[in-house]
Amino acid sequence: MAIEAGQPAPDFTLPSTKGDPLTLSSLKGKKVVLAFFPAAFTGG
Repeated sequence: MAIEAGQPAPDFTLPSTKGDPLTLSSLKGKKVVLAFFPAAFTGG
């Protein structure tokens, strides 16, 4: 799914650092930074 700059992100759920599910929509109105590190913590 392609998203253009300035468009709202689709809602998704990921585990929090505590392992609980965290949904993007639950953070609406807050500032959010999403970082993606492909192959992080793998040998390489």
